[in-house]
Amino acid sequence: MAKKWKDPLYGAVLYGQSGGPSAVINASAYGVIKTALESVHVTKVYAAENGILGILDERLMVMNKEDPEELERLLHTPSSAFGSCRYKIAAPEDDETDYKRILDIFESYNIRYFFYNGGNDSMDTCNKISRYLKKKRYDCHIIGVPKTIDNDLYGTDHCPGFASAAKYIATSIMEASRDSHVYNTGLITIIECMGRHAGWLTAAAVLASENCDGPDLIYLPEVDFDMQDFLDDVIRVYEGKGSCMVAVSEGIHYADGTFVSEAKTSATDGFGHAQLGGLAAKLTAIVRAATGAKVRGIELSLLQRCAAHCASQTDIDEAFRAGEFAVESAIAGESGKMVGFSCSRRNGYTCKLVLVNLEDVANEEKKIPLSWITSDNSFVGEKFVQYCRPLLAGEPQRETVDGLPRFAKLKKVFTR
Repeated sequence: MAKKWKDPLYGAVLYGQSGGPSAVINASAYGVIKTALESVHVTKVYAAENGILGILDERLMVMNKEDPEELERLLHTPSSAFGSCRYKIAAPEDDETDYKRILDIFESYNIRYFFYNGGNDSMDTCNKISRYLKKKRYDCHIIGVPKTIDNDLYGTDHCPGFASAAKYIATSIMEASRDSHVYNTGLITIIECMGRHAGWLTAAAVLASENCDGPDLIYLPEVDFDMQDFLDDVIRVYEGKGSCMVAVSEGIHYADGTFVSEAKTSATDGFGHAQLGGLAAKLTAIVRAATGAKVRGIELSLLQRCAAHCASQTDIDEAFRAGEFAVESAIAGESGKMVGFSCSRRNGYTCKLVLVNLEDVANEEKKIPLSWITSDNSFVGEKFVQYCRPLLAGEPQRETVDGLPRFAKLKKVFTR
């Protein structure tokens, strides 16, 4: 923890969410909001609707007017409770329009602490705002709170949201594996998982193998994909076992960099990233034509990121701590940083919270080490299992009504 300033900074807190949701992003939100509400240095706590867009449109919700019990339910409420966005803010040296508006809003509401909860692009946004406000000599402490199920943020052992999504994937594959062996006829199952450039989520399928219910083959975007090698692998397993289950990342690509997915690269999100999908269906058709076997394609899609019913308690706890630590660090005088996890798996699992420079994090991608992928590029090894296994630990005790989850119901009182 940084040394506290001699003259504490007093003012309002502003929190925002950005990018794809997760099962635990609201746990980080609760960590920020609860800690800020309890701080003597914070005069008011706001949450922006739809991230940066909410700031630009002056759509700010007053957290001081929320029921504390409903706020606590954020711990087990999936998706982005305050809305999200995929808005790419220009570099301040190219266009100051958005930054002038942000500064105007910050001055109007005396925002002195800003916390942005998101992934790679969100940390880039956070970094740009931090640099701009510093240049304009506006005193505001800015901390990024990590979030991405893709687990590809640089500077942290792992990201809140990844573990719960990984747990859902491993669990779903175990269940699908049992279903695929019901009949005495052969079946090839191809399961598509999220991951554009990093295969952390798809690799989590290997955890199902510890109970003999896992995939036979795993393909990740860290290495080039060869269709003929893929078909040879599938046929070999199918002929040997009478069945074959494959876990494949949506972002697998050929040696020339083009995606195997049917998605057109002209279809992009707000940050210019290709919108992927349809890979399982494409591979299913190719394998069926090559083998004549019964082939089933499954696309897990957004279920991976909103499955709070399959959340990891470790993930929930760490997500909350990340938000809490962000506020504590900002009040202590830190700014221009992102919360990160420094972990050890020797003699048990331990996780220490640290701060990483936003300059180092922005737009960097952390991928699975190639040494963790088998030499034939069709599976992952024990090092990944040792890395991932402890992150999935713990079963949350969720509030239910008539057997269904009770999620947070916020008033969402706006400033205007």
